[in-house]
Amino acid sequence: MPIPGYDPEDIDDTLEDLLTTEEKQEYLTDEEWESYRSGDESLLDLLESSEIKSIFERRGKLPDSS
Repeated sequence: MPIPGYDPEDIDDTLEDLLTTEEKQEYLTDEEWESYRSGDESLLDLLESSEIKSIFERRGKLPDSS
C-alpha cells in the first residue's frame, strides 16, 4: 500500500520496531502470519491503512494534522 511522500521501507521498518511479535500476530490472520514470517510479504503489504494509522497514532508517530 504506497503512501505518497513516504518511503515504504521506512514505514515497514517503523512498524517492525513499534510492534512486538505478539502484536503482529494479533493483527495478522494465520495465513498472513505465515506469509510474513516466510518473507513473502511485509507488514506494510498485509496491514490495512486504517490499522497502520492506528498503530502510528497510538505510538505517537504521526505528525499533528491539525
